[in-house]
Amino acid sequence: MSSHIMVFDSGIGGTTVFEHIQQHLPNANYSYFMDNALLPYGEQSKQTIIKRLCALVEFIDQRNLAVDTLVIACNTASTSALDVLRQFTTIPIVGVVPAIKPAAELSTTHHIALLATPATIVSDYTKKLITTHSASTTVHLYSSVRLVALAEQGFYKHNIDQVALSNELQALAIDPRVDILVLGCTHFPILATAISSFYQGRIGTIDSGSAIAKRVMSIQKEQVESAIAGNKKPLQCYATASTFNNQLLGSDINQVDLTLYEKS
Repeated sequence: MSSHIMVFDSGIGGTTVFEHIQQHLPNANYSYFMDNALLPYGEQSKQTIIKRLCALVEFIDQRNLAVDTLVIACNTASTSALDVLRQFTTIPIVGVVPAIKPAAELSTTHHIALLATPATIVSDYTKKLITTHSASTTVHLYSSVRLVALAEQGFYKHNIDQVALSNELQALAIDPRVDILVLGCTHFPILATAISSFYQGRIGTIDSGSAIAKRVMSIQKEQVESAIAGNKKPLQCYATASTFNNQLLGSDINQVDLTLYEKS
């Protein structure tokens, strides 16, 4: 029987991680869940994020979805809630965290920038990550929720608002010494090509998608090796609010009210 991997995000940003995982593990069964009723998570409190993720686990249990691995494909949720969430479930959980370490190793100017949501920027986990992996590198911090909205619009409309993107990047005013930009939100790789174009190749971008896929692959190795392609089920998609259309990644979206699973 093929393993079941659920990928979670506040919106469609997690699809960038999902694509990496699917390339590595084509025979696995997949679900994609987005809590877009609270999009963007970067504007939510830590307590709210923890409550929603615990409700997600309750939803999985009550629906008997038999999830083998849960991927929290959201930097904000991962840096805010993973430690607490792991206390509420035995499902192996893989989180997404900013690619500070590889960025520091790649930088030749020893100046890198982390571009993420406000919640990720101020999280204790992010601070620890920077302290641990960038001793000889200066990490400049920038936050944006506007870029999350632009990525969402670009994904559904297949067209990125270049003017709005340029205005946002100009307002961020990335330090000119920076040569590697860490895309610390899973939405941002959707904008990676446009961001690189804005900086005319002067600043490279990096995200965690490939590394997360390899981590999931290591957890699912035995199941995947024995998986039979014929057992593969259609992708299941869930959302907590309506979207621009009723399909995501080629599959119909099932709407879920997570408040029904929240425990007081």
